[in-house]
Amino acid sequence: MSRNDRFEETKDDLLSRGYSRRQLGRIVGVFGVAAAAASVGRPAWASGGVPDPAPSAKVRIGANECWTGPLAPGQAAAAAIIASGNRYSPHDERGDFIKAVMQVEGVPYDHVAPWPGSSDPLSRAVVTFCSPTKGLVTADPTFELAGRTAKWLGAPVNAVPLTAAYTHDVKAMLAANPNAGLYYICTPNNPTGTITPIADIEWLVANKPAGSMVLVDEAYTHFAGVPTASYMATAGKDVIVMRTFSKIFGMAGMRMGYVMARPDIIAKMMRYDGGMQSGALPLPSLACATASLTALDLIAARRKEMQEARGLALEHLKKRGMAVVPTNANMFMIDWKTKQAGAMQAAFRTQSVEIGRSWPIWPTISRVTVGSMDEMKAFCEAFDKVWA
Repeated sequence: MSRNDRFEETKDDLLSRGYSRRQLGRIVGVFGVAAAAASVGRPAWASGGVPDPAPSAKVRIGANECWTGPLAPGQAAAAAIIASGNRYSPHDERGDFIKAVMQVEGVPYDHVAPWPGSSDPLSRAVVTFCSPTKGLVTADPTFELAGRTAKWLGAPVNAVPLTAAYTHDVKAMLAANPNAGLYYICTPNNPTGTITPIADIEWLVANKPAGSMVLVDEAYTHFAGVPTASYMATAGKDVIVMRTFSKIFGMAGMRMGYVMARPDIIAKMMRYDGGMQSGALPLPSLACATASLTALDLIAARRKEMQEARGLALEHLKKRGMAVVPTNANMFMIDWKTKQAGAMQAAFRTQSVEIGRSWPIWPTISRVTVGSMDEMKAFCEAFDKVWA
């Protein structure tokens, strides 16, 4: 099938699902901007007008980045391949990466699709499975890109509050839209860092409407060290499991991620541009990710380092009577009670410490990324000054 025939087939599919011809232009825009996001970090329309944390801050703990760079084996692999940068593919780097995922996750080769970052596959899943008649169901608060993409396209969005334990309320999510096209679960959740139990995700997969999809975003799972949903991708389920190397692997600027799903699901997601996004992977990023993925001891050591730095900060806040949401990831939420989160963010900036933002549902709660031990000590010192 030619590229033009594929485009016509895809256009007919989108129109049959209720998209208007005017909305087709917006869909094209999603993939065009998502391609740019591979180099600039995020789609402009997905940021909601919120600027990235100030690069001039001495302590940057606002963007959920890792406090340090790629793992040593990844750095070495990326450096080594630069000498072969004159070739489109000196070896089978993409295949080597997929084999590394197979080794770690136990999924078949054709169930893995690497991507330059996670913004594109997340937005692509919304385009693929949502429509003006098949909406998106997400949590509130959670990572907003899926919701912003759906709204941009004109698909209905239901944002369901988290449970009292800050997990996804899967039964309420299904009740909110029993005919949705996509149910989005981020676990550990951003911004709370909390885990939604695998049993709850299994319940949603078993009870959702036929033909809809459950997307499990596990961007922060390596920080938590808990059971993951990757096995669902090999069990014939309507599940997409998404990962990124932007977090514990320290590769945010290298734009690398992947999804695990049935081959037919991956094929549907790739049809809008012939899978070009999945193929446009910088070789240093691929090599770095491949070498990092199997460095299990180093991943565990980095997780332990984060937990110690997080423990220091949480203990400091506890001694000062602050309310903090329990967390299993490299972030935590502070409730300032009577003060607006935006004002507290500005106050920390006076100390050259850039903390994270808030979410509309919680205007007095700020997200703080866990940095290095030295950074968290600096955060505690800044906290004592601005809170006093």
